[in-house]
Amino acid sequence: MAEMERSNSDSSMATNSLPSSNLQTPSSLKVPEMSPSILRLWRPQAQRNLRNQWSKLSSLRHDWLSSSSAGRSHATSLVNSYLSHRYMDSMDLGVLSDMPNIRNKACHKLAKQLELHTSQLLSSYKAMVAVVIGMMNLSRSMRCFLKTTSGNPLIQFSSCSEDSNDTGDGGGVPVFTFLPVPAFEGLGEELVEMFKLELILKRFLVVEMLSISCQKIEQFSQLSWADELYDGEADDLSICHLYSEEVAEPLLRKINGWKSGTCSMESDKQPSHEVLQVYLTTWLAEVNIHTHRVEE
Repeated sequence: MAEMERSNSDSSMATNSLPSSNLQTPSSLKVPEMSPSILRLWRPQAQRNLRNQWSKLSSLRHDWLSSSSAGRSHATSLVNSYLSHRYMDSMDLGVLSDMPNIRNKACHKLAKQLELHTSQLLSSYKAMVAVVIGMMNLSRSMRCFLKTTSGNPLIQFSSCSEDSNDTGDGGGVPVFTFLPVPAFEGLGEELVEMFKLELILKRFLVVEMLSISCQKIEQFSQLSWADELYDGEADDLSICHLYSEEVAEPLLRKINGWKSGTCSMESDKQPSHEVLQVYLTTWLAEVNIHTHRVEE
């Protein structure tokens, strides 16, 4: 995404990559509602606010990468423990096969490992949900409003609107070169949408991983797509607009730009090694996030 610190010439070049619906030419700009003197004070404040919000978005993106990497590591460990447990009876233990109850003891230890990796995977997923919520809040905080201060001669600005007539975008005037606040909001929405789609795909992978571990962990019951993976998940996904109140379950998984012909969410109770490898590869690929677009 466009960086706030770029020079005016760089910002002008960035306009070529933006959707036309997010840009406003000087001839189409609305007449500023602020007086010229207030507008001169508003623009630096608006620029500072945009820099701050995009800096925070960049920080959250790094948090996502960290949580996603940790999640894949935990998912890989979970798959390895599951496969070892699943094929323990046919595994050649060599001289260890003469030890009493060696297979039962190994299965018990693997079940404990599955329980640990399951908890760690859920923690990583929960952290990614928190990242998307944070991104959504930041994408909605890019406007700069005039603050009402009775009896105070100083003009102050706020991120919250105190006047219904104040749009917070300076009447549509450019903040950086030819880009007004709505253009940056459009970029923020585009970024958030990528991570929302990837989050719901990650949830599908988490459900699949937890479903196989549930078979080996006695205190865990079989999961379905509609189940909450942690307390309060439905509320968190609702904030992200990823939860359907109509059917009381998260929205179906989706890959950006691809239409699926099936709505089935039934998990494979005995996935093959190849299927599990596809799950791990899909987690790593992050197919819904256009890396080059994000780093522009």
